[in-house]
Amino acid sequence: MRITTWTSTTQHQPWQDLGTVDPGPITRIPDVFVQLDDQRQQIEGFGATFNELGWTSLSRLTDDQRATIFHELFAPGIGGNFTLGRMPLGANDFSRDYYSYAEVPGDFDLAHFSIAQDHETLIPFIRSAQSEQPDLRLWASPWVPPQWMKTNGHYASAQPWIDGVENGLTADQVQQEGTDSFIQDERHLATYAAYFGRFVDAYAALGIDISMVMPQNEFNSAQPYPSCTWTPTGLAAFLRHLGPQMRARGVEVFLGTVERPNESLVADVLADPEAAAAITGIGVQWHGKSIVPFLARDYPELRIYQTEQECGDGRNDWRYARYSWRLMRDFLNNGASAYQYWNLSLDRGGVSRWGWSQNSLIVVDPDTGTFEYTHEYQVLKHVSHYVQPGAHLVPTLSYTGYENQLAFRNPDGSVVIVMQNDTGEEMPVQITVGDQVVEPVLPADSLNTFVVEV
Repeated sequence: MRITTWTSTTQHQPWQDLGTVDPGPITRIPDVFVQLDDQRQQIEGFGATFNELGWTSLSRLTDDQRATIFHELFAPGIGGNFTLGRMPLGANDFSRDYYSYAEVPGDFDLAHFSIAQDHETLIPFIRSAQSEQPDLRLWASPWVPPQWMKTNGHYASAQPWIDGVENGLTADQVQQEGTDSFIQDERHLATYAAYFGRFVDAYAALGIDISMVMPQNEFNSAQPYPSCTWTPTGLAAFLRHLGPQMRARGVEVFLGTVERPNESLVADVLADPEAAAAITGIGVQWHGKSIVPFLARDYPELRIYQTEQECGDGRNDWRYARYSWRLMRDFLNNGASAYQYWNLSLDRGGVSRWGWSQNSLIVVDPDTGTFEYTHEYQVLKHVSHYVQPGAHLVPTLSYTGYENQLAFRNPDGSVVIVMQNDTGEEMPVQITVGDQVVEPVLPADSLNTFVVEV
């Protein structure tokens, strides 16, 4: 056993090559045992989301600058090594404004269905990524259906919670968690399922394949931006229509995205046999993180995707990057097969159309026409660069209090170990893989990735 690659990142020195580490004798109880004989879930990949404000920020840069970014993020083996991408169906909280693909009220035949707006932003965004990663797997979810399919006739579900922001929603249009904001009759449900089908077909005609859909982003959240609440009963009724539409196109359906720490929201949907038959996985984000271990235990036949990393406050600081490592560590250790960031790129400050500031992997300065990779990109890259699709998570065991790591076995046999030193001083750590031990000294307040030949 030998550490052949050691990469370390601190707040002020990202992505340092610290060389190799040879094995040594076991002189005490090792800190971390990597359990190669216990392979857990298969890792499907890592990535981020294509949304409108991501593309408008990148559009401020030159063609060469954008090419550099997409090569860094998506080219195999270069940087982020991203293989997964998420996209919205229509408006979302980081779109330019409200819109859908079927704007004409009562258009149950979808005669006016159009993805014309996506040609301005999402389609060139996705194609730029595909130019570097032709095998990019793309999945989609709506934040909101066309507003004429909602009970309040409006894209938003709640009044703004940020001073000075207006969304046009009146008090009698406010909707509540635990209710169905979508009109619950068979005609509307069937039309909305056909809407998904038309979306998949329209993108396929452009050479962009959608591999999976989820029926609703955060189906319990009534938000002042595009949103729609569903009960488990309402969602199951929709899945009975959505399943056949997607099955006919060879597109998977996951249940999600689940953003509440309540496993019964999943169980109640899957209690419907027709809805359950449509589902091959579960998408979880935000406060749903606490139920991931239970979902992995209770539904071992369903893959679990982490679908949106918590998105910060627009500061893109080291504090939040350290938090983002803990999120990724726990999602993957608890059973997630994929991990995805939200905003790929934003203007500095990261302010949405509805006044919410968020973090991003790339920050663009509109005044200078420059960009930078954020701390959170470096954190994600510490895992995504080295862990190959098809790898398996392997658990680690410690008798000395080291519980701040991830480990994977790649298809080529190499072992990837990612460890954080969250203390303010250097930390020696003994790692055992098989019957040998290595003892690197982790820099203070650092994230470290080791590639180990076994």
